[in-house]
Formats: sequence, C-alpha cells, structure tokens
Amino acid sequence: MTTLAVGLTLGDVDAALATVMDPELDEPITDLGFVTERVVTGGDVLVRLRLPTAFCSPSFAYLMASDAEDAIASLPGVASVQVLLDDHHDSEQINAGVAARKGFVAAYPQEATAELGELRRTFQVKAHTAYIERVCTVMLREHGWEVADLGRLTLGDLPTEGVREGLVRRRNALGLATSTDSRVMVDEDGTPWPADRIELRLRFAKAIRVSIDGNAHFCRALLRTRYPESAVDQRPRTHDGAPHERVESR
Repeated sequence: MTTLAVGLTLGDVDAALATVMDPELDEPITDLGFVTERVVTGGDVLVRLRLPTAFCSPSFAYLMASDAEDAIASLPGVASVQVLLDDHHDSEQINAGVAARKGFVAAYPQEATAELGELRRTFQVKAHTAYIERVCTVMLREHGWEVADLGRLTLGDLPTEGVREGLVRRRNALGLATSTDSRVMVDEDGTPWPADRIELRLRFAKAIRVSIDGNAHFCRALLRTRYPESAVDQRPRTHDGAPHERVESR
C-alpha cells in the first residue's frame, strides 16, 4: 500500500516528471507514455520508465532517467529517489549509473568520452528552432501577421498562454533573453535572423519541426506495439499550446 509523506503527493511527483523531456522528441516523458509506475512511501520515491524499443539510444535513456531523478529529488519532503529503466538492453548499466550519480562517462567508461551536455544542447537548439516555426504558424494563421513583419515579432506580441510559455521555456534552456521586448526570430546565441532570410529560415525550421513530430509519432506507435497498454498513458501534444500536425505512419 502506498503511503504519502506530509506535503509530498503523487501529484507532486507527476508534476516533476512532466518537466522531464525526451531530448529528441521535445515532449514530456509523461505525455509520451514512458512512465509506468510511481510509488511514494514516506519520503522515498520509486519511478519506473519504459521506452519504445530495447535498443533506444543509451545516451537519451540516460538523460531522461537522470533528469527524472533530479526533478523528483528537488521536491520538498523527498528523502530518496530510485529511477529504474525497464526492458532496455542496457537497463542494468543505466540504472546503476543514475543511482551512483557519477555521470554518463562513469556509467560507460569504455564507450563514452564526454558527458551529455553537448548532446543535450544540440537537441535544445533544434527544439527552439522548430518552436519558432510553431509560434509563427500561430501568429500567421490566428493573429493576422504577415511573413514580411515577423522580423519585428517579440515575446510581448505572443498570446500570454500557450505559445509564449512554450517559447520562453525553450529560450530559458538556451540562456536566451525572455523579456517582452525580446525578438522571437533569433538563433540559439540570440543573433537576430536577417530580414531577407526569414522566409528561408522558416522553411528550414519547419523541416526540423516535421522531423521532430514524425519521430515522436513513430516512437509513440512503437511504444504501443511493444506495450499495448501504454495507449491509455499517451497524451496528444498539448503541453505547449502549439498546433500539432499529425504525421501518419506509412
């Protein structure tokens, strides 16, 4: 029987897990159906994860498991956290590495040559670029903006809920300014997109966004094939208020 520590609830754990993103798919692991179990006993928390295949990238798996542990450990009232990845070909190695909290290189001393910060940033940059296209789609379709005017689009011009919140989260991950007068069309280092290149850059951003969405749709389907019961745990992409174009599998 699960007992809850005073001030610590399963809702708190779920909220913490909802902040953990699949780095490649730019969606919370909770929406993707990757969380199978959460148990809170006193101040001790156990979480079990699953992935679409047994051979999913160990680096991505390690990032999600360690991020889940960090997110839960930051909650008030937590005494200990155990995050276990099940049914992966490297489950034992990943689980031991995350529990030891010594980093990816220590977990994979024969294979890894660096920690995962650079890999994480690569996908944060992709997520930010793709999300700019999502934001612009909303502004063009629903708020009367023209492509020629997007260069002057600022965070303050965006709806206060939904797309602004989603873009601010991605900008925070990259250390970009988030004041209301901050330009939307910027690179990962804050450099504004050239006015005469905005349409071209948006086409590039759309290609990244379609790739992310396609991979997410494929991984969701793989998870349902591997674990049919996971269908009830998956939720549509609603965490950032942006439009989601479904990509059908072939």
